[in-house]
Amino acid sequence: MAGGVNGWKGPPCYRAAVEATLIAPSDGASADPLHGRLESHWLGRIEYGRAWPLQKRLAAARADGRIADQLLLLEHPRVLTLGRTSDPSHILASPDELAARGIGVVRVERGGEVTYHGPGQLVAYPILALGRRGLLVRPLVRALEDAMIETCRALGVEAARRDGHPGCWIDPHGPAPRKIGALGLRVERGVSYHGIALNVSVELADFELIDACGMPGVVSTSIAAEQGSAAPPTTTSVEAAARLFAAALASRLRIGGGADLPEILPDPTATIAALERTLDAAGA
Repeated sequence: MAGGVNGWKGPPCYRAAVEATLIAPSDGASADPLHGRLESHWLGRIEYGRAWPLQKRLAAARADGRIADQLLLLEHPRVLTLGRTSDPSHILASPDELAARGIGVVRVERGGEVTYHGPGQLVAYPILALGRRGLLVRPLVRALEDAMIETCRALGVEAARRDGHPGCWIDPHGPAPRKIGALGLRVERGVSYHGIALNVSVELADFELIDACGMPGVVSTSIAAEQGSAAPPTTTSVEAAARLFAAALASRLRIGGGADLPEILPDPTATIAALERTLDAAGA
C-alpha cells in the first residue's frame, strides 16, 4: 500500500494478522446441537498466563465438538505479546525498563506484531468453529473490526477500518490517523482463538514502549482520550464496552438471541472456575 501511517511504507499487516492451521470441519456440522450458541463470559482482570492456556483448552474442546462457541471478555494486567513471527525489535524499551514497569513479554501463536495489553483495555477472545458457522477468516476479521467500530460509536467515538491494516482506527485516511483497536487471530483445526484489543481507558503512555503493529511512529489512542478524558484506567469502563462489543459481534455474525452478558455479572473468579470445571468434565 502506497503511503501509510505517519510515513510507514512497509507491507500491509493483514497477512500477518492471522495465523491459520486449517483442517476441514467434520461432516454433519449442521446437526451439531451446539452449533447456534455463542456463550459470552466476563472474566474481569486476569493474568495473561492464565487466560492463554484457558482459551487454548477451550479451542481444542470446541474443535472436538465438546462445547459451544465461546466469547471471552476481559482485561489483562500490563503485558506485551509477540505474534508467532513478530520482530522483537519493535519492542522499544529495554528489558530493564520493562521489568521496572512490571511488564512481561510473551510470544504466542497468533498472527500480527507486538501488542500491548493493560488495565483499561477490552480484550475479546472469540473461540468459534468457523466451518460450522459457514465463516471464512476474512469475514470474521471484518466482523471483529465492525464490532469494535460499533462499540466506539455507541460510546460517542467515530472509528473506521483501514484497508491493509487490521484493527480499528480514528481518522484512518486523515492527516493524523490513530489506532484504537488491534487484531490478531489464530485458526487451528477450524477454530479461531486470540482476538482483539480495544483501548477504552488504557494508559496510553505504555504504547510508547512499542511500534504498534510493527509500524514505527504509529499513534495509539483510546475511547477516553478521544472523549477528552484524562481519567485513569478503570475495569468498569471495560465492562461497559464488553457488553456493547458482545452484542455488536453477535449481530455481525447473525447469531440469533445474541451473546449478551447477564445484567448482573457473576464474580469473574467464579466464572473462570466454572469454565475450567466444564473443560475438566468434557475431558478437555
